[in-house]
Amino acid sequence: MAVVAAPRSDQEFASSTLVREQASLWRDGLRRLRRNRLALISAVYLILLALVAIVALFWTPYPTSAIGVAQIYSGPSGAHLLGADELGRDLLSRLMAGAQISLSVGLLSAAIVLGIGVVVGLTAGYFRGWVDGVISTVINIFYGIPALLVALLMVTVLGRSFTNVVIAISATVWMDVARLVRGQTLSLREREYVEAARASGARSGKILFGHILPNALGPIIVAVTFVIPSAILFEAFLSYLGVGIPPPTPTWGAIASEGVQALRLSPHILLFPSIALSLTLLAFNFLGDGLRDAFDPRQKR
Repeated sequence: MAVVAAPRSDQEFASSTLVREQASLWRDGLRRLRRNRLALISAVYLILLALVAIVALFWTPYPTSAIGVAQIYSGPSGAHLLGADELGRDLLSRLMAGAQISLSVGLLSAAIVLGIGVVVGLTAGYFRGWVDGVISTVINIFYGIPALLVALLMVTVLGRSFTNVVIAISATVWMDVARLVRGQTLSLREREYVEAARASGARSGKILFGHILPNALGPIIVAVTFVIPSAILFEAFLSYLGVGIPPPTPTWGAIASEGVQALRLSPHILLFPSIALSLTLLAFNFLGDGLRDAFDPRQKR
């Protein structure tokens, strides 16, 4: 006796359609990303940088704060591959430790921005009306205040520390992700599978985090890859101004600031942290460009 399969509900049909669309999007995006050599080279560089930061947790050629391990202002040599600074501290050891700070600031700031921006953007785009109006007004107010002013005020009020610097940076860049997610939500909330889920009685939370958010992950991931270098550059700038993470914690911005004061005598103190910072920012930007091209539906061939 033949068994007749029961017809699927609208919600089951919407869920299966969503899974197929997601699988196709990610598979096609990864295939295009593998063809982008510049993005792959950037990814390899960032992986190596992360490994250096992890190694620096347990080992550096010399203690990062040890004074007098080399002659002051000495250039690169066999014992000190990148030379020494004005206090005779090994520059390579300090740059390795600085990689920890830069990556930690970038990743933690991106995580905070992602958490705030996704929730705010989903709420504004899905519920619209007065909720969207209030949130959009708050976003525009934050956009109207100079980011450097906000960061300086927060660091001054809260004090100089790693945590406060991360909070100050996050407070200046969360609006970009919130606006992006809001736009994606406004577009996706009108799709057929969302309408089917809504008609079948699915709750707002289920629709937001089970249907809309998964389809907006591509642009969100791309946005995060641009938030990280922005946070790293902002931290370096604050440290360069002398209002960032306090010494003796080595940061690339603080090392570069020390190098400016001795530019004519020992240009390598400014050169090496500047190169490390530039390469890291370029790598994140190239990777972000590659991800954007890979997951942009208009780039499909």
